[in-house]
Amino acid sequence: MDTCCAKALVTGKVQGVWYRRAAQEQALKAGITGHAINLPDGRVEVLMCGEREAVKRLAEWLWKGPDGARVTHVEFEVIETHVPDGFRTA
Repeated sequence: MDTCCAKALVTGKVQGVWYRRAAQEQALKAGITGHAINLPDGRVEVLMCGEREAVKRLAEWLWKGPDGARVTHVEFEVIETHVPDGFRTA
């Protein structure tokens, strides 16, 4: 299996609109592990680890987000990291 990890920094109206929980639901459906956490500057950091195509699909979803979100920018970085168990929000 071709796996990878990527970190995304999502900018826009992404806090207080269930963005992290929706990202978690999308990730769990796709078998992706990682996290979605609010940052002090108003962005959300999303770590995605899993099958490359599944990570790519979640990365594309991050641009949309749930109803109520208004994403203005997503910055991606492919990273080498310990693959986490599960997907958490904080």
